[in-house]
Amino acid sequence: MDGRVGVVLVSHSAALAAGLGELLARLGGAAVTVVPAAGTAEGGLGTSYELIARAVRAADGGAGVVLLADLGSSVLTARTVLADHPDEDLVLADAPLVEGAVAAVVTASTGAALAEVVAAAEQARGFRKF
Repeated sequence: MDGRVGVVLVSHSAALAAGLGELLARLGGAAVTVVPAAGTAEGGLGTSYELIARAVRAADGGAGVVLLADLGSSVLTARTVLADHPDEDLVLADAPLVEGAVAAVVTASTGAALAEVVAAAEQARGFRKF
């Protein structure tokens, strides 16, 4: 496979995803494609099947895509997209959005494989702040 693992940020808030994307761009540089799928198509709070599906296509550089979601319905909507488009190279990580995304992007920036990127994101669940 060519490219690096891409990351999709599934959030209820476009502003939240944009801010996190800004942070991730500094951490992963241009090496990792990070695409937000946040808010509704009309610009409100919520989640959108179409925005998630489009973001998955945009983030796919050939090495797989990890999705990270913020809350309940974003997880359900992302799961629906993945169920409708089954592909072993698309994974919804069971991870906190911010910490998981940071771990995923840093790991993906090294050229790590999809399984390693997912594992890094999911291990972020146990990160302690102090």
